[in-house]
Amino acid sequence: MSFFFFLMKVLECPSQSPDLNPIEMPWRDLKKAVHARKPSNVAELKQFCKEEWAKIPPQRCERLIASYRKHLIAVVAAEGGTTSY
Repeated sequence: MSFFFFLMKVLECPSQSPDLNPIEMPWRDLKKAVHARKPSNVAELKQFCKEEWAKIPPQRCERLIASYRKHLIAVVAAEGGTTSY
């Protein structure tokens, strides 16, 4: 019986890396929009979050998913470092 070992290069990349987590961009958009509205209590915060989330067009998320491969290639090329995304 023979054993084959494959060497794999592991990139040290944060688990929450925005480059590899498409939801991070809409979250950033949401945070900025809600912050700009200056909620004064938890009820307003919840309401503003719902309203601002509803304003994010589905096409925004579709574009982020469609560009994921390009982001992944950029992260690999940068060896897990920062990219232009």
